[in-house]
Amino acid sequence: MSECKPKNFLRQFRDCKTNELRNLTAVQFMEVWRHYDKDGNGFIEGRELDKFLREFILSINPTDEINPELFSESTLADLKDCFMEAYDDNKDGAIEIRELAQLLPLEESFLLLFRFDNPLDSSVEFMKIWREYDTDNSGFIEADELKNFLRDLMKEANRGAIDGDVDEDKLIEYTDTLLQIFDTNKDGKLQLSEMAKLLPVKENFLCRSNFIGTKLTQQDIETVFSLYDRDNNGTIENEELKGFLKDLLELVKKDYDAQDLEQFQRSILKGCDLNKDGKINKKELTMVLLALAKHAQEEEDSMDEEDKLNNNQVNGANYDNNRNNHSVNKTNNHNHSSKNENVHLNNNVHNNNLKVNQK
Repeated sequence: MSECKPKNFLRQFRDCKTNELRNLTAVQFMEVWRHYDKDGNGFIEGRELDKFLREFILSINPTDEINPELFSESTLADLKDCFMEAYDDNKDGAIEIRELAQLLPLEESFLLLFRFDNPLDSSVEFMKIWREYDTDNSGFIEADELKNFLRDLMKEANRGAIDGDVDEDKLIEYTDTLLQIFDTNKDGKLQLSEMAKLLPVKENFLCRSNFIGTKLTQQDIETVFSLYDRDNNGTIENEELKGFLKDLLELVKKDYDAQDLEQFQRSILKGCDLNKDGKINKKELTMVLLALAKHAQEEEDSMDEEDKLNNNQVNGANYDNNRNNHSVNKTNNHNHSSKNENVHLNNNVHNNNLKVNQK
C-alpha cells in the first residue's frame, strides 16, 4: 500500500498491479466514510459528493497524471449522473452509509451486517428482535447486546459452513464499527431510531399518500390492520402494537427512544382504546388512521399556505416588517417541536373518537 503513495485517497485501496479495489475491512470502510463525510452529518453530499465521485473515478488511473480529454468536466458530470442513478437508492442526491457499503467491495461477513437483500417485512418483526436483544429492558441496545445480535446474525449467515464459529476479534471490530456508524448521539448504545437504521423495514406503509385527507378508504384500513395483526386474532397487541406505534411515531419524530415510544403508546391508547384492554381493534384503528389522515392534510395545507406567503414576499417589493414577521412566525409554526406534533396528532385521535362511535 505504501508503494503506491497516492494523493488520491481511494487509490491506496486499489491493488497496485491489477488496479482493482481490494475488499475493505470494517476499519478501512470507516476511514473512507470519515474522509469524505467531512461535516459528520451522516451523508456524503454537495462538495463532499463531488470530491468522492471524482476521486473514485480518477483512482482507476494509477498516477495523478490525468488526460484532460479523458476526464473532462462534462465526462465526469455524465459519469456522476450514471453513478447516482445506480447507487442513490432513495434519490436524495446524497450518498448514505448503506449506499456506500453497496458501492465499495467489503469483507463478505461485514457486508452481511447491512442486510441489503433482506429488509424486514414490518416493524412488528423489528420490535420482536428489539425485545429479544434488549435483555435488560433498558430501552437501549448496548455494546454487549449489539455484539450478541451480530454474533447470531453472522451464525445465521454462515449456516452450513464447515467452520461455523464466529471470530471474536472480528466481532468486536464489527460491533465498534457499527456503533460508530449508527450511534448518532455517541452515547455508546443504540436507541430505537438508531437500531431502526441498522435493521431497516421494507416500507413504512403509513407514509403512503393514502393517508392524507379524504383519500383513506375502507380497503386501506383493512390492509393496515392485516399488516400489523400478524397472528390474525382480531387485535393489534404486544409487539404488533409496538410496531404499529413505531411506524406512527416516525411520522412526527425521527429521533426517538424506547421511552418516547412508551409515552406515545399511553397517549394514543388514552384517545382510542375504547374498551380499555390495552389493544387496538379494527374500530379503534380506524379512529387512529382518520386522525392520521387529518393531521397529514393539515400539514400539507400549512405547507401550501407557507409557500404562498413566501411567493408573495418574493413578488411583493414593499412588504412591511409586520408582514415579514408574520411569515417568520408561520415558518416557526411549521417547524414546531415533535412534542407539539404528537399533541396535535393525539388531539385528532380524541376528536375522531366521537365520529367513530356515531358510525
